[in-house]
Amino acid sequence: MAQYKSQLTSLVSTTGSHKDISEKFREILDNILKLGEDELVEGLKAFIEAIINENVSLVISRQLLTEIGSILVRLEDSVSKAVSHFTLEIVAPRVISFEDQVGAIRQHLADIYEREQSWKMAAQTLVGIPLETGQKQYSVDYKLETYLKISRLYLEDEDHVQGEAYINRAAQLQTQTKNEELQIVYKVCQGRVLDYKRKFIEAASRYNELSYKTAIHDSERMTALRNAAICTILASAGQQRSRMLATLYKDERVQQLSCFNILEKMYLDRLIKRTELVEFEWMLQTHQKATTSDGSTILDHAVVEHNLLAASKLYNNITFSGLGALLEIPPEKAERIASKMISEGRLQGHIDQIDSTVHFETREVLDSWDKQIQSLCFQVNSVIDKLGSTEPDWMNRTVEAQMIS
Repeated sequence: MAQYKSQLTSLVSTTGSHKDISEKFREILDNILKLGEDELVEGLKAFIEAIINENVSLVISRQLLTEIGSILVRLEDSVSKAVSHFTLEIVAPRVISFEDQVGAIRQHLADIYEREQSWKMAAQTLVGIPLETGQKQYSVDYKLETYLKISRLYLEDEDHVQGEAYINRAAQLQTQTKNEELQIVYKVCQGRVLDYKRKFIEAASRYNELSYKTAIHDSERMTALRNAAICTILASAGQQRSRMLATLYKDERVQQLSCFNILEKMYLDRLIKRTELVEFEWMLQTHQKATTSDGSTILDHAVVEHNLLAASKLYNNITFSGLGALLEIPPEKAERIASKMISEGRLQGHIDQIDSTVHFETREVLDSWDKQIQSLCFQVNSVIDKLGSTEPDWMNRTVEAQMIS
């Protein structure tokens, strides 16, 4: 090892053509790569320290450091990680001169951390690439891909705040790319961010959109559809969720999902018992099992609201105690949830606190249809009357023709 260090030291101060100096450096590098693991790390560190010396031409330094980046990919992760960290540290004062090389090394180091499932370290490594502040002009696709990767890694680490910050940066770029793969990754990350933020209907919409992308493998499309179904079930009861339930229920693929029974009951406004949710709970991710401000889980809250809507289709009115028994919660909590849903316009009805009763106001669907049909008929008649007044001859001929036929 000492001889290599001595050769490198003397080579740093050597003058000559770029080609000759580069070849001499490469000869030393070839010999270092034949060493054992411990000596290999030390040898590569000495080599890198020598080539980025200010006495070495920047052209030679960049070329050789690019080659080192390619070599690191082929080495064992333990060796590659140690050398990569050393390189980033020693290059830091002159990072502007080696932006391409540093970017490649950081991408490789992030891949190592990702294989180790060190999501946060992988993300922080990529954050160090000066995509906006450096002198190099990166392509839209490169910046978009890097931001999406950082967002995905933070989401794997369950840090949705940082994940959202980088998906927001990606949002400014995704409209400028024609790369369909990057657009799909963007939608996946966006869906996961909305999922983490408990914006379940918006997340379900993104997942459902992904489930139709033919560029995605069938298994991944089914995973996206499953995520759409789960988010829809967890969403707060209301018109938006009803529309999403209808969309999913009409999709024949949903019948293959293990959560289809729950989704079907929600779509058909049937009551769901607590015991029916055990299997579904196993499908939930950690953040989806969080508790709400009242101490219940997100799933419990969603099912209680659904059952309250279902009850409004079965009863004209019901006491707080009866409603509590039906929803499997205390009467006071049942009153509070009913009051909130009525005030938000998600449930039609009113509360009589003197009698401790909830009165449901059902919308007569047939009456509504009758009124709409009647309105349409009036509009058609109005058009015919106007035609008769402006074009009476044409109107008479048309009526006669209809009578004959």
